[in-house]
Amino acid sequence: MTHHHHNHDHDHNHNHDHDHNHNHDHDHKHDIESTLSFDEKMIKLLEHWIKHNDDHAETYRDWAKKAKEKHMDKAGSLLEDAAEMTLMISKKFEEAAHIIRS
Repeated sequence: MTHHHHNHDHDHNHNHDHDHNHNHDHDHKHDIESTLSFDEKMIKLLEHWIKHNDDHAETYRDWAKKAKEKHMDKAGSLLEDAAEMTLMISKKFEEAAHIIRS
């Protein structure tokens, strides 16, 4: 499942690059439109990162639990820390999206 997720992200990044090039060409014609487009793009990207991070945090927690069941307490604790840090990053993205929307 994780492997499939990685392929999805690769496809997403490829599409993102394509969209970026398209908007870059567009920038020269309509500055106001391109600003709106940039804001919308930022929000979509931030929302994507938040979902992606939340999925990762859940995976880290699952594996932390599995590690602890195998008596790998230190490794499990580190994965739990990583999950918490990942969710903190999501909060930064949420704040950024909120600022862009206001």
